[in-house]
Amino acid sequence: MDTKNDIAAGIRQTLPVGMGLVPLGLAFGLLVAQTGFAWWWAPIFSVIVYAGSMEFLAVGLVMAHTGLIGAAVTSFMVNFRHIFYGLTFPRHLVRSRLGRAYSTYALTDESYAIVSATGPAEKITGVRLLTIQLLCQVLWVGSGIVGAVTGAALPEGIKGAEFALVALFAVLAMDAFETSRDWSLPISAIACTLLGWLVNPGQMLVIGLVLYFALLLVRVWSPKVDNALRMASASGRRAGSGFGESAGDAR
Repeated sequence: MDTKNDIAAGIRQTLPVGMGLVPLGLAFGLLVAQTGFAWWWAPIFSVIVYAGSMEFLAVGLVMAHTGLIGAAVTSFMVNFRHIFYGLTFPRHLVRSRLGRAYSTYALTDESYAIVSATGPAEKITGVRLLTIQLLCQVLWVGSGIVGAVTGAALPEGIKGAEFALVALFAVLAMDAFETSRDWSLPISAIACTLLGWLVNPGQMLVIGLVLYFALLLVRVWSPKVDNALRMASASGRRAGSGFGESAGDAR
């Protein structure tokens, strides 16, 4: 009975957040089909990569014939936050080695947010943890397949599906900025991107990400540099001071 209750609790806890994966999954599947891939490449991407934002980028990297080094650096920068996720995600609750291996592989923004939002009165078990992660992946892979099959049946040349990722990042960036109100962060990001374009337009994203990541490290390690660069408004200073809160949100 406990196992059934844990599974049911995991499903109830996941559905409100997990359903948000469906429109993004549909957009990803549509993008895969409209880019020229067969529909079955959508589940292959989603199983091998299984990182929503990186899957969108992976399609573009493959089509642009990006080299292994460029793809590796881009992947590392985009998914760097997962290192910190792993430090606090309660994988130790999963008893089996196979289950822990899957929990490591299936750690995403959504599953981490769902588990982190669990109230102190609720008890997270290994079964419930795996239920949350498995359901998130099923929703993502399933919606991607539906989107890819639909996209394969539609006329070629439909534009706009690739903008789903841009829109997602734009919303996340706006939300992070509302928290910190540190103008130096978006200005630095724009400057790093422009510098990357000047150095090599074909590798603008990779160069810009490396430069911005290096700048973030400098600001974390040197409070003096952080204070000198910070351009927080009055509301931003009231919401939180220091780079630990502002730049952390931006990442």
